[in-house]
Amino acid sequence: MTDEAMRPVAVLIDYQDWQQIEKILEAHQSQKKQEFNLNQYAGVIQLTQDPLEYQQQIRDE
Repeated sequence: MTDEAMRPVAVLIDYQDWQQIEKILEAHQSQKKQEFNLNQYAGVIQLTQDPLEYQQQIRDE
């Protein structure tokens, strides 16, 4: 479907195709959530100064 300027504004697809797309997107979303784990980064950076002290120092400058 297009508007008066012939720009696409909608796409018509079969309901069965829509259901397949929904399944694929749902599987991708759940897979993406499972892969992201912040705990793998714990302890990676060794700081030489307390972060709050550093923040205060930078704000005072």
